[in-house]
Amino acid sequence: MSSELASTYAALILADEGIEITGDKISTLTQAAKVDVEPIWASLLAKALEGKDIKSMLTNVGGGGAPAAAGAAPAAAAAGGAAAEAAPAEEKKEEAKEESDDDMGFGLFD
Repeated sequence: MSSELASTYAALILADEGIEITGDKISTLTQAAKVDVEPIWASLLAKALEGKDIKSMLTNVGGGGAPAAAGAAPAAAAAGGAAAEAAPAEEKKEEAKEESDDDMGFGLFD
């Protein structure tokens, strides 16, 4: 097992148990699993995860694009009704163009 993966699993275990994620605790868990992880990497991972809600990050993995689109719609509506109506039409035209580029007239197994 790689040290990065072991450190990540240790951080997930700590988050699942509701324990504060620290470099020392990550090192303790990886040592118990008999995986050598340099203390600097454990402390860097703990620092990166400091103040983050790991459980919500895991449950919202696929939802990255929706909030940005939802935030853009009110901003466009505030700018004016005509601008809000024109933007979706342009996006639809661009999407159609992209789809036609993907279909090159042959399949993967032809």
